[in-house]
Amino acid sequence: MNLNFLEKIFFSMLSLSCFSAHLAASECSSSDQSQTNKASDYKTQTPIKHLVVIFAENCSFDHYFATYPHATNAPGEPPFKFKKNTPTINGLQNSLLTANENKVNPFRLGRDQAATCNPSHSYTSIQKCAHAGLMDKFVENDATCGNIVMGYYDGNTVTALWNYAQRFAMSDNFHSTTFSPSSPGAINLISGQTHGTIPGNLVVGSRIYTIQGTLIDDADPFYDDCSKNPKVEMRLTNVGDLLNKKEISWGWFHGGFADCSATHIGSDGKPIADYIPHHEPFQYYKSTSNPKHLPPTSVKMIGYQDQANHQYDLIDFWKAAKINNIPAVSFLKPPAYQEGHPGYSDPLALQTFLVETINKLQKLPEWESMAIFLAWDDSGGWYDHEMPPIINQSNTAADALVSPGNAGQAKPGSPQARLAYGMRMPFLIVSPFAKQNYVGHKLTDQTSILRFIEDNWGLGRIGNQSFDEVAGSLRHLFNFKNPNSKPLILNADTGNSKKNKLRFKKR
Repeated sequence: MNLNFLEKIFFSMLSLSCFSAHLAASECSSSDQSQTNKASDYKTQTPIKHLVVIFAENCSFDHYFATYPHATNAPGEPPFKFKKNTPTINGLQNSLLTANENKVNPFRLGRDQAATCNPSHSYTSIQKCAHAGLMDKFVENDATCGNIVMGYYDGNTVTALWNYAQRFAMSDNFHSTTFSPSSPGAINLISGQTHGTIPGNLVVGSRIYTIQGTLIDDADPFYDDCSKNPKVEMRLTNVGDLLNKKEISWGWFHGGFADCSATHIGSDGKPIADYIPHHEPFQYYKSTSNPKHLPPTSVKMIGYQDQANHQYDLIDFWKAAKINNIPAVSFLKPPAYQEGHPGYSDPLALQTFLVETINKLQKLPEWESMAIFLAWDDSGGWYDHEMPPIINQSNTAADALVSPGNAGQAKPGSPQARLAYGMRMPFLIVSPFAKQNYVGHKLTDQTSILRFIEDNWGLGRIGNQSFDEVAGSLRHLFNFKNPNSKPLILNADTGNSKKNKLRFKKR
């Protein structure tokens, strides 16, 4: 329907009044496509009015970027050609490739080897791999996959990520906040503090889930009807609480959240539930949980306070985008089969999700004021050659960096079992404001994302010894003076520009 000028003014005023009053859908026409996104009106420290954090699974930096920007360009695989001015990275060179101190030298995994088994990656096992900083015990401390932990992909498999790095910005010094598997990594993303857990000492068989009040393993969230035992509750503050206090729109959008019985066939050929409860961090907190997975009361209420309590299915994000209503801060979590977790997903499945999502985001009117952060929950046990700087020590029965029960001496009054920082992981920014073909080397971690949100929207800090207090800034990855909003549209299959018509062998 073509609206004339007066009609457009009328419907724009109606939309704004609906937002201000947070009216139900019955009071505002759901057919209105011309409303102004309220997130654009919030006062921000930077020109970024819309932040989208895409949170993937289980990848060390070397696992995806070991030889960047040099790809093998093997026959039958999508080609990758780097720009002449591409900066160098802290990757695998020379003796690290040919005379590595691990039992096996790092080796390239081809596109036809995208699906792998799932390496060990517990709080303790990753510390053992790091071996007091020598980074030489990855093979013998993997209980399930052995040599595969030394494998890495290049630009012929994770092609889209390498192309995003060429056009936008990435970091080669971004770490998990603590040594950890999925749940603590997700909790660190939104709160920077894995302590404050109830029960404080949860042990099932030989598996330690919480120790001295700190979450170190993948327990399910207490406030989630889809969870199974064991369950834990987080009692402290998360960024959702801070956003709510400032009345800033936000949401966590998770594939399969609307129906936790929904499944897809994973990379291992077996059905896997789209929704995995311990990958949804806000469900651990009573204040930000949606235990029964209730839908939003209307599309206009997505991002605002109602029965969904800011926890949504991924389809809700795109419903909101259709009426220019994406929240100021959005966390997007792929369904399990596309999140890149080895065992049931792989980098090609993740690439499909990333490209299709980012292509759509770049076509939204909000793109010109948007930043997309590509981040991972943990290193997945994959080899990385760089020992992280230890800024927070620990000495519990679960620690083993130096010796059993020993990862240094925790500071008096500091919560235990938060050995920090953890392993390097990829981190990329796709945005008109991202520096182009840029690699940042400054020390950052998962709570650098948290700190960016806090600073950009003036939220204050989490408190209670959250790592946001010491997190490195992400500002060095941006160029706010000379933005470039031209989109980079890629092919979800090849990971290259859609203009590239070269054929390749599919797996």
